[in-house]
Amino acid sequence: MTGHRGLLSTSDVVRLDGGLATELQRLGHAVRSPWWTSGALRTPAGRRAVAEIHARYRRAGAQVLTANTFRAGLRVLHRAGSDQAGAAELVQTAVALARAAAGAGAGAGVAVAGSIAPVEDCYQPSRVPPDRELRAEHGWLARQLVAAGVDLLVVETVNMVREARVALEQALGAGAPTWVSFVCTDGARLLSGEPVGVAARVAERDGAAAVLVNCTTPAATGEALREIRDACEGPVGAYPNVEDRTRLPAWTHVDRALPPALDPAGFAELALTWRDELGAGVLGGCCGTTPQHIAALRAALG
Repeated sequence: MTGHRGLLSTSDVVRLDGGLATELQRLGHAVRSPWWTSGALRTPAGRRAVAEIHARYRRAGAQVLTANTFRAGLRVLHRAGSDQAGAAELVQTAVALARAAAGAGAGAGVAVAGSIAPVEDCYQPSRVPPDRELRAEHGWLARQLVAAGVDLLVVETVNMVREARVALEQALGAGAPTWVSFVCTDGARLLSGEPVGVAARVAERDGAAAVLVNCTTPAATGEALREIRDACEGPVGAYPNVEDRTRLPAWTHVDRALPPALDPAGFAELALTWRDELGAGVLGGCCGTTPQHIAALRAALG
C-alpha cells in the first residue's frame, strides 16, 4: 500500500481516480435523492458496480481510489431512513470495496481516500448549517472513515471557507492526513463568493496537506488553480468536472450520464498544462471523467 506521505514525496504527479457517480449512471444505476451514490452500497448489484468502477480506475493507473462516501454523512442517510448503525455499516462497506480494489494487481500499492462532502448541498452555500452541527457530523464521518482504514481524508467540493475549516479540523482530529478541495465558479471564487486564494491560504495554514479545486469546469479550474498555487507553499492540484452541461442550468443534478466536454486526449493535454504551467502535483477527474480519461492522463505523464 502506498501511503499518503509516500505519494506526495515520491511522485511527480499523484494520479487520482475519476468520476464515480457518473460511472454508476453509465452502468444503469440511479443516482438520486434520498440515497444518492450511497444507494449503490445497499444491494449486491450496486456493490458489484462500485467494485468494478474502482477496479477499472486501478487498472487505468489511479494511485488514489476514493471510497464511495461522498453521500454517506449522517444528515443524508438519516433523511433516507438509515439509523446511525446503518450509516456506519455503509461507510465500512464503501471503504472495504475501495481497499479491495486498491490491493488488486501487480506493482506499487494504491492509497484509499475517504470522501467528506458538505453536510448539506455542495452547490448551495446558503444551506451550510451552524458550526455546532458541522462539527458533530463531519467529526462522525471522519472517525468512521479512519476506523474503516482509509489512508487519507479528502474534504471535497466545499463551497465556503467556514465549512472547509470545520471539516478540516474534525478530519485532522480523527488522526488522518487531509486534503481540502474547493468547488469554484468563474473568477476564481468559491460558490460563496469568497476568493479561492484566500480559502486555499486558510486551509493550508490550518493543516491541509494539499489544496485542490474540483467539480469545476475546465476553464474555471485553471483560473482557480493559478490562485491556489500563488497562495500555497505545499502541494496543489485539480480534478475537474468535464460534463457537457451547456444546455442545463448551472449546478443542477440530472440522473443520467452526460457526454464529456473533453475527450480523454483533451483532458490529458489540459492536465499536463496544469502540471507544467501551474505546478499541479495532484491530478484526476470529477464528474464526467472515466477510466479512459485517467488512462490517458497516465500515458501523458509517462
